[in-house]
Amino acid sequence: MPDGTKFADYVNVHNYVYHPNSPHVEDNKTWNASDPGPACRIDGLYGNHGRTWARGYKGYSKEELETIPKVTTETGMTIGGDITEEIHGLNLLSLYLAQFKRGWSYTSVYILRDRTDEGGNQKFGFFAPDYTPRKAAVYLHNFTTIIDDDKKCENPGELEYTIENRNDTVHDLLLRHSSGDFQLIVWGESVNDKTPVEVKFDEKFPVVEIFNPVEGTRAVGRLTDVSSVKLVMSDHPYVLKLTK
Repeated sequence: MPDGTKFADYVNVHNYVYHPNSPHVEDNKTWNASDPGPACRIDGLYGNHGRTWARGYKGYSKEELETIPKVTTETGMTIGGDITEEIHGLNLLSLYLAQFKRGWSYTSVYILRDRTDEGGNQKFGFFAPDYTPRKAAVYLHNFTTIIDDDKKCENPGELEYTIENRNDTVHDLLLRHSSGDFQLIVWGESVNDKTPVEVKFDEKFPVVEIFNPVEGTRAVGRLTDVSSVKLVMSDHPYVLKLTK
């Protein structure tokens, strides 16, 4: 075909988080699975569209894979062994954050409810076969309730901030609500360690509410007239709602 021919709208992969090349519970599990480059050890973007896992065909460069439109039509993990229902819930929550932060346009998780019509694909679901919600369903529902917004933010603007004492398992994502409030999501992907960090802003906020979707939808903390927030990061996200 002629140079410049467009064959697809997106590159697509099934980057399941646990893989024979990365079978264990470990730090930055979903962050690494979302990596568009060669550092990804699972069946990810680079192994399918950079240098292929079969026969090593050359595709897009590492730089191109960072920005190319990309989607995941299957990902997830099954409960069993070291992957407890708690780990399953935390992984699926951080998965959506990691994928979005690293440039994936759409992420589809396998599966909403466990299948009962075949063997071998059980305990993947947000819901058990009898529709009982697992922790993954509860955590994700809490998270989407906290950040819920049915309107468009016309002027996203910018917010200057730094996260002091962060390590490589601490990640962040800045959103802005249509009301004008910023929502800064800071999440950790550490299996065992706890890391105290301080989020510092270049301005003072009259009110900062702190939410933890693992605990529920109500604020777990409320600060007034502050330009910094101290958090202890481990294996889940915090949502900081910043009201001017």
